[in-house]
Amino acid sequence: MPMNRAHRKLCSSEDWATAVRERILPWSLDGIELGEDVVEIGPGYAANLRVLVERVPRLTAVEIDEATARQLERDWGERARILHADGADMPLPETSFSSVVCFTMLHHVPTREQQDRIFAEAYRVLRPGGVFAGSDSQMNFRFRLLHIGDTMNVVRPGGLPARLEAAGFEDVRVDLHPETGGMRFRAYRPSRP
Repeated sequence: MPMNRAHRKLCSSEDWATAVRERILPWSLDGIELGEDVVEIGPGYAANLRVLVERVPRLTAVEIDEATARQLERDWGERARILHADGADMPLPETSFSSVVCFTMLHHVPTREQQDRIFAEAYRVLRPGGVFAGSDSQMNFRFRLLHIGDTMNVVRPGGLPARLEAAGFEDVRVDLHPETGGMRFRAYRPSRP
């Protein structure tokens, strides 16, 4: 994974899992109906996945790192479909999912072009009316320190709406958390062709 040892330790910790369950996901998904078939892109150490499996009937997790995908399959394979694949090229059928989500992972995608391919793939697999939602961190001193030696390609909130609209989405909304400065987004695949 494109993460240094300290970052991996944090993201695999129970403290992080608690923060995800109690603060990050409730804020990120406030007011969003995920529906019955959900794809999570980049589940990593499963902090989000363990919350999502309790909220949705069917969850597919797409993880690019092979060793992490194997671990997710061992730990969560009975409750979620785990795929070792790239979120920018998912082996999933078109218009099959009610929602696509990703949390605190976009800044680990090395290039803007790859991020845009993830947005296009999210659009492709969503049903008409489906939502693409998630969150990501924003630059600050602590965030920069945690990412020394990591892939770090922060998504700028001001430019995200146009990028999501270029992928085909409408009703795009991007908000910053009033205390942490973290970003959440939601965008919809049009209901009509």
